[in-house]
Amino acid sequence: MVVTQTLQLHTRGNTEIHDITTQVAEKVQSSGLSAGIVTIFVQGSTGALSTVEFEPGLVTDLHNFFDRVAPRDIPYEHDLRWHDGNGHSHVRATLLGPSLTVPFAQGSMTLGTWQQIIFIDFDVRARSRTLIVQIMGE
Repeated sequence: MVVTQTLQLHTRGNTEIHDITTQVAEKVQSSGLSAGIVTIFVQGSTGALSTVEFEPGLVTDLHNFFDRVAPRDIPYEHDLRWHDGNGHSHVRATLLGPSLTVPFAQGSMTLGTWQQIIFIDFDVRARSRTLIVQIMGE
């Protein structure tokens, strides 16, 4: 069986990180499925998903990492073409990717003790984001 739901987020952009573990777990539990996989997918090319130990130190480390790897203040061909100032946002999102799949058993995701699901909005402005949560199993 496949159950498809959505998760709405309102973000400020600029590498804002959201812990969405609880919302995804609620979607899995409400699906009525006991075992399978849940895939979370962001619609858009400046957002990404991953898992981390969601704590302030690591959030700061991630911000610093992305500032070093894809800085805001260098020229991007995307910006030259579209003049929207978010070339670095696209590069950053590409590094992590738009989706994440997590197995679940007995109605609960099989995440590690210190593992949370995060959504990162890399765009340069506030946005309303739609995440697709597709749950497949039995």
